[in-house]
Amino acid sequence: MIAIKNLSKTYRTEHLEVKALDNIDLQIEKGSIFGIIGFSGAGKSTLVRCLNRLEEPDSGSVFIEGQEITNLDQKNLRLARRKIGMIFQQFNLFDSMTVYENVAFPLQVAGYPKNQIKGRVHEILQLVYLTDKLNAYPSHLSGGQKQRVGIARALANKPEVLLCDEATSALDPQTTYSILELLKNINEKLQLTIVLITHELDVLKHICDHMAVLEQGKIVEQGPTEKFFLNPESDTAKNFVRIIQSFQEKKFYAGGDGI
Repeated sequence: MIAIKNLSKTYRTEHLEVKALDNIDLQIEKGSIFGIIGFSGAGKSTLVRCLNRLEEPDSGSVFIEGQEITNLDQKNLRLARRKIGMIFQQFNLFDSMTVYENVAFPLQVAGYPKNQIKGRVHEILQLVYLTDKLNAYPSHLSGGQKQRVGIARALANKPEVLLCDEATSALDPQTTYSILELLKNINEKLQLTIVLITHELDVLKHICDHMAVLEQGKIVEQGPTEKFFLNPESDTAKNFVRIIQSFQEKKFYAGGDGI
């Protein structure tokens, strides 16, 4: 389980102060796929990056599987991060490394012997359906294949939690669907807790069982995803649903994409 308590984060410059997170309280059950949605600037990416302390919160605490992440020194934080996988919108692959080398990299950093690394890489690439791309470089892969490599790399250390920061935003709708199906499959097979940051309602609806709505650094609504679509309560949730309904109506009347 992930427990977030009174989490706050403010960005400061010489002339400006922006409160990105404002006393966030949230619990995410083990094995769930939890979505966090909000408009641009709501604090979504800051929140997910505070979970593994890629961003340092100003105050509050984060517990993952009973361990307080926000109270760890750098050495123990590095060890804890092995159990917190993360995938990004822009893939963040090493262009000079093959698919095999990209996935093997976190295992090499963790000090695994070569024979274990080889077995684990082949196992994970089979899970993400990329065994035929073992020796390919990122420049020879499609966007969906690059994201599968990113997912494989995030899973290499057998994490308990997978953080997804706008993981499908750079992909076309068909590829997005295939990546979401892959994440659902991974969740079911590995009983992995997935936290998914998105601004896409279709992503929430397709994959998430529970969700929270962020607005100006605060959680304004949370609960089962079904409730969000049937009975939104917050202004942000209502605006999201209104936008998607308007878009669907335009598609209907246009007889196609409506664009």
